[in-house]
Amino acid sequence: MPKNDMTPKSDIEIARAADMLPIAEVGAKLGIPGEALIQYGPHKGKVSFEFIDGLAGRPDGRLILITAITPTPAGEGKTTTTVGLGDALNRLGKRATICLREPSLGPCFGVKGGAAGGGYAQVVPMEDINLHFTGDFHAVGVANNLLSALIDNHIYWGNGLGFDLRRISWRRVVDMNDRALRSITCGLGGVANGFAREDGFDITVASEVMAIFCLATDLKDLEARLGKIVVGQTRGREPIHARDLKAPGPMSVLLKDALPPNLVQTLENNPAFIHGGPFANIAHGCNSVIATTTALKLADYVVTEAGFGADLGAEKFFDIKCRKAGLKPDATVIVATVRALKMHGGVGKDELGRENVAAVTAGCANLARHLENIKTFGVPVVVAINRFINDTEAELEAIGASAREQGAAAVVCTHWADGGAGTQELAEQVIELAESGAADFKPLYEDSLPLWDKAERIATRIYGASGIDADARVRKTFDELQGTYGHFPVCMAKTQYSLSADPALKGAPSGHVVPIREVRVSAGAGFVVVVTGAVMTMPGLPRTPAADTIRLDDQGRIEGLF
Repeated sequence: MPKNDMTPKSDIEIARAADMLPIAEVGAKLGIPGEALIQYGPHKGKVSFEFIDGLAGRPDGRLILITAITPTPAGEGKTTTTVGLGDALNRLGKRATICLREPSLGPCFGVKGGAAGGGYAQVVPMEDINLHFTGDFHAVGVANNLLSALIDNHIYWGNGLGFDLRRISWRRVVDMNDRALRSITCGLGGVANGFAREDGFDITVASEVMAIFCLATDLKDLEARLGKIVVGQTRGREPIHARDLKAPGPMSVLLKDALPPNLVQTLENNPAFIHGGPFANIAHGCNSVIATTTALKLADYVVTEAGFGADLGAEKFFDIKCRKAGLKPDATVIVATVRALKMHGGVGKDELGRENVAAVTAGCANLARHLENIKTFGVPVVVAINRFINDTEAELEAIGASAREQGAAAVVCTHWADGGAGTQELAEQVIELAESGAADFKPLYEDSLPLWDKAERIATRIYGASGIDADARVRKTFDELQGTYGHFPVCMAKTQYSLSADPALKGAPSGHVVPIREVRVSAGAGFVVVVTGAVMTMPGLPRTPAADTIRLDDQGRIEGLF
């Protein structure tokens, strides 16, 4: 495929020009027989559980995590780097595949955009992946809302379980940014419509069903986890679970066809698993365990990404996903851009095109903090500099110097323009790190550490805070949860735009206090959610949403997606 054409092409134009292979041929590269693929058209497929079950005795490949500095509006490029690195590893003769999350429709029509990569480092079919794909998110949302319907129906028909209507904790979801649904009153309109109560919507990717979907190991485990969901309390403060409503069976039926992992391809026709999609600022931010463990049985190298900066996605990948699934990562890549580091160094978005080595150097405090944090998990790390056309050699060198001070190499990558060829040097560094045996992975805390102390350790060791703070109500909730759920890991819900809970604090703030607003148990997923600052579990649309420019052209093709 030609690169660096004189007329720049949009991501969607590049994706449409892709010469895609039939999905059966892509699967064959990993030894997946055609009969083991449940096809969704010519270029998408799900890998059957019958085939996956037969992989149990195989050794695992090497696991590489892609994470990033704290994100800014200037962009970093984790997904493009993941795709580019996977393609580069294949160019070097490694049997490699990538594992990504599925995009949420909310950001696609809002401000963040999709999650299929960009330029010549994309997964395809891009339009399908960024929109309805194979219907997994629809299944998660409907399963979540079935449970809501069962709760209100049970109350309507006599409330035999004794729900306290003030303490129903289960919320409805929709896969769209809709701030008007954050807090609602349902059951209005008279006796026939049930009992009026307060309720609300989260975005689908924040649902505990999504977290369970991504942490379950098979259908039986999925159903067991769904049964453990705590949906509310009695007046005596006793928990009521989804199993008490006989909900796990029908919920599992809705999720059955979604649970097998999705297989697609990169622009260079290399295999890619895209499955599950919890946000990393309000959930655990990693693709499904099933996709990752399947990929590890099929490939020499598996490259996966975790959402937002390393303080969120990487920490949750290590402390939740790896802990729960028994994974041991071999190397980590932190993605940085000159532009983003300038913003962390105090430069406004309008000034990013001008050389400013001093701002890059100042902003590298953020990179240094993330490098230091990754090393506390015992995983070797390399920096990938996602190069933009206006970056200067002096600015790139400033990043390299900062990385070297932390004992890490920094590699300039041009995968957006050059595909896998632009990430080959990074691939060589990753192979060297992964095969060196230097990884000695350990989570940040032991299961036995109390929940409050787990949250405090994340805040102080990862965010650079002096401590955490909460009012008496929240502290009481910590105490109440400790007895039953004290062994759970903690999933911090925090702004992605800062290492602190204040999105305005850029760079590497220290000495701040992290305010805890709420604590929720996700008993089925197996973690406790600690909500900090003003982070919302239902985002809103920006003043000018991306939806304003998305339309169908005269040929019925999508315009404005990217």
